[in-house]
Amino acid sequence: MKSIILLAGLGTRLRPHTYSKPKPLVQVAGKPVLGHILDSLAGLPIEETIFVVGYLGEQIQKYIAEQYPQMKARFVEQKETKGQAHAIRLAQEFIDQDVLVIFGDTIWETDFTRLERVKGDGLIYVKEVSDPRRFGVALLKDGFVTKFVEKPATPISNLAVVGVYYFRAWQRLVKSLDDLIARDIKTKGEYFLADAMQLMIEDGARLEVETIPVWEDCGTREALLATNRYLLKRHGSRARIRDGSVILPPVYISDSARISGSIIGPNVSISEDATVENSILRDCIISEGAHIESAMLDASLIGKDARVCGTFERLNVGDSSEIESGTNNHS
Repeated sequence: MKSIILLAGLGTRLRPHTYSKPKPLVQVAGKPVLGHILDSLAGLPIEETIFVVGYLGEQIQKYIAEQYPQMKARFVEQKETKGQAHAIRLAQEFIDQDVLVIFGDTIWETDFTRLERVKGDGLIYVKEVSDPRRFGVALLKDGFVTKFVEKPATPISNLAVVGVYYFRAWQRLVKSLDDLIARDIKTKGEYFLADAMQLMIEDGARLEVETIPVWEDCGTREALLATNRYLLKRHGSRARIRDGSVILPPVYISDSARISGSIIGPNVSISEDATVENSILRDCIISEGAHIESAMLDASLIGKDARVCGTFERLNVGDSSEIESGTNNHS
């Protein structure tokens, strides 16, 4: 089996953080979103992982080389934002066996044991949701997908497609991608994987579904903080006691972070080489190298090497930025 991970999106909803780093490298619960995804794939018989990268893609290559040096990785650049199906098609020359396709902006939990029992042409992972109007959904008949609908105005199905797809019949996937591009079938100006899969179904493909228990979005500040809360609660705290500070779990504090005279938690992640002095942090993600001093922060994202000094409430501070007391603007 091979895997394709789509990472070329600009991540505009996570600015200012994605001005200086690709969205999959934004930190949550102690590691980048991409790290959580790759760890979820550990143990699968994946021969090669193909990363489709775009803006600042060299940072992703560097991250993989440093953190996953044993992984057989290939990188393909999507120079134009033409959609998911276009991104997969850029990698299709390397698809020569069954393939797992993953969108790189959500975190999910499943054990993948269902892959061994797939009898049809593929398996689509879905999550039951209360408001399907916000998602692409799958309609079923006799256990197989009959149609994909993007953000239905009326609730015709509560099975949201989560961005994890297994194609046993990889040849059908390749053919549908070719047909989609040749016929110039677009949704909102882009080539969508859902439209390619619809062509597969119309051509006779049988796509099964598997419902997963956990699906966490990482596309906005609010969603990222919610995912941080979930992961910290799910996996527990990782923090050694610091003299003169109070730790309220769940939290993640890197061993190389420097904490003094502060109250940390609950739901706080502090990355490598960050410094927090005389501050109170709750429900925050503090990126590597950031410096927080004499601050009160709640529901905040602080970027790499950013410096915050003074008392605030909620901040969304990008990499290498500096905020001092007296500034009243909240992002």
